[in-house]
Amino acid sequence: MRARSTWVFWTACLVYLVVGLWLALDVQYYQGDSLSRVSAARSVLLSRDPHLAAIGFVFTPLTALVQVPLTGLSAWFPGLSAYAVTAVLMSAPFMAGAAVQIHRIACDRGCAPWFVWTVTAVFALNPMIVYYGANGMSEAPFLFALCWAARRLIRWCSTDDIHDLALAGIALALAYLARYDALAVGGAVTVFVALLVRYRSRRYAPGSGWQPAIMDAILVAAPLALAFVAFVVTSWLVTGEWLAQFTSAYGNAAILEQSGGGSSGGLGAIAFSLAETVVLGPALPLLIPVVAVLAWRRRDLEPLVPFVVFGAVLGFAALSYARGMTFPFLRFYICAIPLLAVWVVQLAPRRGLLTARRPGPHAVPRTEDPSGAAPLGAVLLVCSLPVTFVAMGSPTLSQEQHALRTVLFPDNDDPSEVREQQRRVIAAFSTERRIAEYLDAMDLPPGSVLMDTVYGFAIFSATERPETFVIPSDSDFTAVLNRPSASGIEYILTVPNEGRGTSDAVNRRYPTIYETGSDIAVLELEIPNDGADQPDWRLFRVLDRTSPRAVVAP
Repeated sequence: MRARSTWVFWTACLVYLVVGLWLALDVQYYQGDSLSRVSAARSVLLSRDPHLAAIGFVFTPLTALVQVPLTGLSAWFPGLSAYAVTAVLMSAPFMAGAAVQIHRIACDRGCAPWFVWTVTAVFALNPMIVYYGANGMSEAPFLFALCWAARRLIRWCSTDDIHDLALAGIALALAYLARYDALAVGGAVTVFVALLVRYRSRRYAPGSGWQPAIMDAILVAAPLALAFVAFVVTSWLVTGEWLAQFTSAYGNAAILEQSGGGSSGGLGAIAFSLAETVVLGPALPLLIPVVAVLAWRRRDLEPLVPFVVFGAVLGFAALSYARGMTFPFLRFYICAIPLLAVWVVQLAPRRGLLTARRPGPHAVPRTEDPSGAAPLGAVLLVCSLPVTFVAMGSPTLSQEQHALRTVLFPDNDDPSEVREQQRRVIAAFSTERRIAEYLDAMDLPPGSVLMDTVYGFAIFSATERPETFVIPSDSDFTAVLNRPSASGIEYILTVPNEGRGTSDAVNRRYPTIYETGSDIAVLELEIPNDGADQPDWRLFRVLDRTSPRAVVAP
């Protein structure tokens, strides 16, 4: 199985790398969250004030942290980070790892080879999986960690091996370092493990009480709890905020308020979440009763695992959107894809023996069961691909991906408003790239351009001279912001003081600078933005207060 897993990994990784490099270097289409992680990784090594804490504490660090070693090479090969290649090199192996875990789940089940390869190929080539394996977003490491946790928990249901349970806990900790959603999964898994162990203890070891259940629950929850405590305590020590995601002016709560995102709740929000889940897992409504009946007949608890692991993410996404805490993004429901794949695998009967390092006292022998619906599951899984592909082109269902239609099916003669909006989405961050190139060509000294990274992250990730910029992660940023002229600042980049621009540190310090220069700078250049939902920029030249020209008459 190891040789086949290696083949799956490298084949899938190559596919995601090719697609990612095409998007980054040829199409030059980037996701904002991906570029922001590239910017964070650059600030750790290549800013004018390099230090590890510059990676930031608003979002969990794994996506940016993995890119830090790759970013170090961009000192010699600037294009690695300037074109977000480091992000592609991060996400492709993680998503390939998720495909390997799905492959191994099917192999552990003892499925026929044709079925194993069908499930593996359909999962790995799902258009959402390909796209998020290629674009450098946090979905790739998150899905890998969840699929790893699901596989180990599925094995543990049969082996009762403490090693499987411990590895599942480590996988959940890794998932948390990729996305906050893992906290919901961790809670659900902890409860599931405790209840299952308690049930088995009462059945096979009456009088044992809750102690075995509590011990196993602690074992699976401890790595996640440690990761959470370490991250929030470090955040408090560095920034003074425990949960910057919710309290910082740069956090998700602030972004929602500033941009007017989220939902108004009610049945509409629930219907939207259900629609997003169904277009990513079209066969789920049909599979739920079939899987439930087969699991009951076989006395098989394994199908509960994907429901707990992936269902917790889907439930959390639906609840968060209904309460107006998240944006209506299709990717928040991407766990429907591995949920569908694993349930299709579990339509097949369990065959063979699972090897375990140390089977526990409640190990369950695998009984042969001739019943199964593997061919039906394979057909349903294959038929799900076109449904997801079509949904990704819908502006209503897929706000972030629908613009790919202009890349895959170009039609420059189409004057429709939708097509024009899609072209602007594809052009997002192209203006910021031109600004970076313009400032690089000026050959400015280090620390001469002041900029916040609320929107400026795309400029900082594209520049070949990151030391030119003074950004919020620099330890002297506040001092420089208060006295730009005396600190050697020659230019200030600004955005309108509205929407997300209200959280921009430059706007908070100088509320009228975008309109008037706030008596500290004069307008040098105005740059209209070609990208959708991106602000127009203004470049101000700082007045030299030591120069006679800057003296104001009494």
